[in-house]
Amino acid sequence: MNKRISLCLAHMSGKEQAFIQEAFDTNWVVPLGPNVNGFEEDLKHFVGNNKEVVALSAGTAAVHLALLACGVGPGDEVIVQSFTFCASSHPVTYLGATPVFVDSEADTWNMDPVLLEEAIKDRIAKTGKKPKAIVPVYLYGMPAKIEEIMAIADRYDIPVIEDAAEGLGSRYDGQVCGTFGRYGVLSFNGNKMITTSGGGALICPDEETKKKIMFYATQARESYPYYQHEEIGYNYRMSNICAGIGRGQMTISPTISIPANSIRNCLPEWKGSYCTRILLPVSTVTIG
Repeated sequence: MNKRISLCLAHMSGKEQAFIQEAFDTNWVVPLGPNVNGFEEDLKHFVGNNKEVVALSAGTAAVHLALLACGVGPGDEVIVQSFTFCASSHPVTYLGATPVFVDSEADTWNMDPVLLEEAIKDRIAKTGKKPKAIVPVYLYGMPAKIEEIMAIADRYDIPVIEDAAEGLGSRYDGQVCGTFGRYGVLSFNGNKMITTSGGGALICPDEETKKKIMFYATQARESYPYYQHEEIGYNYRMSNICAGIGRGQMTISPTISIPANSIRNCLPEWKGSYCTRILLPVSTVTIG
């Protein structure tokens, strides 16, 4: 077989253009506006679990801000899954910290809970302090063994940042991936389950935390009638135009899970069990 297999093909609902046109017609072409607010509400409703959501310029930005909110700084260590895209670990170095990589287990190809605890014990023994955060990844949308990971994280009181960049729509025991840890990361790049062309979001535990994340994502500008900045901030908010694409995409979100027969129609030469066992769980698997 010599065909290229795409990670995920963009699927347009046909409603994206209306939201984009509205942004142009009302001159909302900046990193805020009705589409951004609406997209965040759509995502909040989709993930549930009383979470709040901040729309951002990229999933990488979401990882960065989550680490910042967890207090990661120079000299700290963060445990990261080794089998992942570099964006899961690069933001650790933005903050002057060091990633500590943990290998995968064979069932889900994600972070091994046994090796995770070994790594925590090892770092405490060698550095005298525990890692500042844990970043498991839902590679290709496959849920990790998140209950075991959370149990270990709770035992050592280490916050978990779920990298669910590829996991929108995936659930573990009925619960949306990205809602187990303190923060959850989503990506809307062109190869993800839904797209905003480029963009991401951070799932937050409450309204107060959401406001703090939004503060850092808008250059940490203080509430004055002039430019006042007392902390380092970032230009990480999603544009109203990109959010318009996202709103259109969310109108099809209940159907983003691709059934097995659709996969087989796209890849007729892959009619064997591999197609069902490996590709189908990307968006539909439930573990538990």
